[in-house]
Amino acid sequence: MTQVSARPQDLPDFENPPLAETVFSLQFAPLTALATPYVGLLWERFQGDFPAMEEHPPLAPVTESFESPLPARVEVMIEEKPPLRRVWFLNQSKTELIQLQADRFIHNWRQREGFDLYPHYEPIRDNFRSEVSQLERFLDDHKLGKLRVNQCELTYLNHIEPAGVWQKHGELQSVLRNWSPWPKGGFLPEPEDVGVHLRFVMRNNRHEPIGRLHATLQPAWKKVDNSPILLLNMTARGVPLGEGIEGAFSFFDLSREWIVRGFAEITTPEMQRVWGKSNA
Repeated sequence: MTQVSARPQDLPDFENPPLAETVFSLQFAPLTALATPYVGLLWERFQGDFPAMEEHPPLAPVTESFESPLPARVEVMIEEKPPLRRVWFLNQSKTELIQLQADRFIHNWRQREGFDLYPHYEPIRDNFRSEVSQLERFLDDHKLGKLRVNQCELTYLNHIEPAGVWQKHGELQSVLRNWSPWPKGGFLPEPEDVGVHLRFVMRNNRHEPIGRLHATLQPAWKKVDNSPILLLNMTARGVPLGEGIEGAFSFFDLSREWIVRGFAEITTPEMQRVWGKSNA
């Protein structure tokens, strides 16, 4: 039976959030024995819920580092065999998918027109926890190694529409707090568009860095009518908070708190009224 997690009572909540996608990602030491034929066998275990499959290029590993940056250098690696491609297992509506490569296991929820709204964090988390357990059993059954997680990543991708609050990409003061309107009468006109990347260090009770929250805002245009939107990507990435998979999911839970509270702190009250913010 899938565990049902409870939502913390004091988290900010939104009746109509601008959330378009939620992504849970586990990065681990490469499973070198996970050859392509095993992927088909694994798909058989998920095929009832995820009947479609696609192939994509693998993602590069990403690690949050808190040391001084080293000079860039070129490395040449000689592989005895090509790396395992990234495979997607998709559900019928393509609103959810699992991604697998030699060093990643990922679950995406995606908003699609005509389908149910965001089911909230807890059901997606619990489904992913069940899927990780299935992967672990598969690896044990075929003696393919253990998941040795080195980074966890939770992403919320928001599509922010004008909704009568703003009109042009340069009007970030209507979307982000602490952003001043562009002064009038100067040499430079109002910016055509603006991109923002904020980084916040996440620390444990001993004030040691355990990860980062990245908030990235970029201008974009809707395909259907070419109207302006803003893409606000909130990603928390860091190390598991303890041993094993449970430590990884503890980091996911902390990441969710940082993302939700961070989103409520950096966005304006005007936009939050549009999204139906219901509690502090």
